[in-house]
Amino acid sequence: MPNYLLSYHGGSMPETEEAGAAVMAAWGTWMAAVGDSMVDLGNPVGHSVTVSSDGSTSDGGGANPVTGYSVIKADNLDAALALVAGCPILASYGGSVEVGETFDAM
Repeated sequence: MPNYLLSYHGGSMPETEEAGAAVMAAWGTWMAAVGDSMVDLGNPVGHSVTVSSDGSTSDGGGANPVTGYSVIKADNLDAALALVAGCPILASYGGSVEVGETFDAM
């Protein structure tokens, strides 16, 4: 069963402690629903830098930087997309999720 990297983009930071608690509760509910398919809960991502092939650097991600990630397992891309459909960043926080299948190197 393949793994899928979920790269979270965008979203907004909660403005109050109560809003922060609601955000964490929404993520907890979604992750519980994903269940055993969640391979790595992931983490938020802070400021990043992109390194180009010539060694130059720029602010990471340009206009749509990665703001977090998780890893799930699913039978196929359609099954992975079905699991992502309930992700809180999509419903309430103005973000998006990029879903990419990962491959074993050997």
